[in-house]
Amino acid sequence: MSRTSPPPPKPEVKRSPWRWIGFIAPLAVLAGLVGVAAATGPSNETLGTATPFTLSATDGTDVSLEETLAKGDTLLYFSMGVGCDGCFAQIPEIGPGAVERGLNILPIMVDPAPMVSSEAARFGIESPILIDSGARVSAAYGMVGVYGHNDRPSHSFALVRVDGTIAWVRHYAEMFVPSDAFFGELDIALGP
Repeated sequence: MSRTSPPPPKPEVKRSPWRWIGFIAPLAVLAGLVGVAAATGPSNETLGTATPFTLSATDGTDVSLEETLAKGDTLLYFSMGVGCDGCFAQIPEIGPGAVERGLNILPIMVDPAPMVSSEAARFGIESPILIDSGARVSAAYGMVGVYGHNDRPSHSFALVRVDGTIAWVRHYAEMFVPSDAFFGELDIALGP
């Protein structure tokens, strides 16, 4: 009887605890970037000085930030505009809460005035919307390029105090924010 020898032992593979780094590290970086982008959260700190501007509105008037600030703190609402129903619905959603807090609202969109007016009428919006043709003002406030919109704002807000300082900036990934959630964040910035 012939005897066969047992197969040679397989070499032991040493598994390094670092082997998962190539997989986990990119995920951690991505999660961090998403967290930072989504959480430009409330702050009572000054975020800089507002860039002055005058823009034409859908009603044919010219509106300046300086004149609006003379009436009180002002909430700039930069939105995607035409093609985004939630962007238009946001205006009447937060309007009453802004009035209650003594805030002026300046909605700003980049599309031509006739297109914006037509869409605003669908939502029963009678207040003027400012037209930022070329997105010059939107870019000055850092609102262009957020969430992949390279030629227009996405859905962003900046609270400008009467002294011209920016007290709060918030970019939303969603195109409509319920008023209770919105003012829950903004009220922290407004302070007592």
